[in-house]
Amino acid sequence: MTCQVKVLPSGHTFGVEAHETILEAALRQGVGLPYGCRDGACGACKGKVVEGEVSQDGFQEKALSASEQAQGLALFCCARPQGDISIEVRELTGMGDIQIKTLPCRVEKMEKIHDVAVLKLKLPVSERLQFRAGQYIDILMKDGKKRSFSIANAPHDDAFLELHIRHQPGGSFSDYVFSQMKEREIMRFKGPLGSFFLREDSDKPIVLIASGTGFAPVKGIIEHAIHHGIQRQMVFYWGARSKADLYMADLAESWQAAHPHITFIPVLSEALPEDNWNGRAGFVHQAVLEDFADLSGYQVYACGAPVMVEAAHGSFTRERALPEDEFFSDAFFLSKDMKSGK
Repeated sequence: MTCQVKVLPSGHTFGVEAHETILEAALRQGVGLPYGCRDGACGACKGKVVEGEVSQDGFQEKALSASEQAQGLALFCCARPQGDISIEVRELTGMGDIQIKTLPCRVEKMEKIHDVAVLKLKLPVSERLQFRAGQYIDILMKDGKKRSFSIANAPHDDAFLELHIRHQPGGSFSDYVFSQMKEREIMRFKGPLGSFFLREDSDKPIVLIASGTGFAPVKGIIEHAIHHGIQRQMVFYWGARSKADLYMADLAESWQAAHPHITFIPVLSEALPEDNWNGRAGFVHQAVLEDFADLSGYQVYACGAPVMVEAAHGSFTRERALPEDEFFSDAFFLSKDMKSGK
């Protein structure tokens, strides 16, 4: 049986088959529901069920609490309609123009910087991947599992897809990348995925905050904004343990040097003696709290470790008046099938 879903306030409708979640059906039909992990962990797809009922399971309580469920909220990546329903969610425009594809790619180039492998993936000559800066792809492994990685390049610079893969000792895919992967190797991927990208219909100033390889999608977003002449104030905080973990700090510094509206603030939590570090120290979200007394007029884009994203969201909305709907995030969760941090 096909259930009908009406999206408010847009009024868009789409059908959900018995084997699908609401999000799966929306993606299949080009309906722009926000989402992130697709696995019940991040909460990005949360919305309200206004009419009708849904069943949902397989999600983490931190993504959807019991009190939120009592208020009629649901995670659409885990929810299945029990008949026709109406939902209320902030729909994304233009998502129907971007097709999710499964494609082969070739490892054209691989560069290792500290403990991060920078991969350049070449698509077949006859194919092009349309995506928004900040989205991610799933690498499809031969054992049926998948690993998710953010696209680090901007859409205008699409000769290759650039991925940043941190070596996680004991991680099957990252161990393979660092010990066995060769240039010209063929892989398959699915994408683009996710709703972590710049909202260009706003003129608000922006705070971007990344930890570790959360730098990758932020890189894509900033390079996209530069290419299109977007002059909104951007303050970029990049948190890492030691100086070597800021593996492309020179690039971020070059953005600041060339563009007066961009500020780059690196923050180290465990600087080494040999770093001779005189910059900001501590947790990266705390640096934002120290610099901004009021975020009510800002947008915030946060990407990286879940603990950072969660701390930033909680403190910015509670303590700095950031509107809930102006916080956009991509947290690098490990999912049930061991999908990697992007």
